Amino acid sequence: MKSSPRRCNEGVKNRGGSYPVNKALIDTDIISEIGKGFDQTVLSHGLSYLQAFGRYTLSTVSVLEIIRGLEKRQSIRRLNAFRSSLPLMEVLSFTVSVADLAGQIAAGLERIGRPIGLADTMIAATALEHGLELITGNTSDFQHVQQLGYPLSLVNWRIP
Repeated sequence: MKSSPRRCNEGVKNRGGSYPVNKALIDTDIISEIGKGFDQTVLSHGLSYLQAFGRYTLSTVSVLEIIRGLEKRQSIRRLNAFRSSLPLMEVLSFTVSVADLAGQIAAGLERIGRPIGLADTMIAATALEHGLELITGNTSDFQHVQQLGYPLSLVNWRIP
């Protein structure tokens, strides 16, 4: 049986325009792009989100992925900056119920021949468990979760 998300339907009006900004889980790729500061479209969306909610929301899985990547590249300055920014972020834990849902999603994707990687199933399950949209530039992989019938809402901040 598929888990129904506890949906956060109260979008906050974007100060820069009329489109509402919904509370969301921000995927690793987008958090990384914000940290690099190159993509102006991503930065603009990120600023709107910060104005609406005061902090970014990410999962412990994204923390793992970012630290792994920065450690691998031995990017000490960015690693220290990321670690020092963590208390300013809302970091959602990988709980037993999220693990259960991630296992269901991973198995379902494997059954249909569309595995997306363990970290992505864990992030998708975190978003679903908390009833949050998932902000990602990797919509193609996460669309496979939707194909299984899970109500995962995707938003791509790379698109203006």
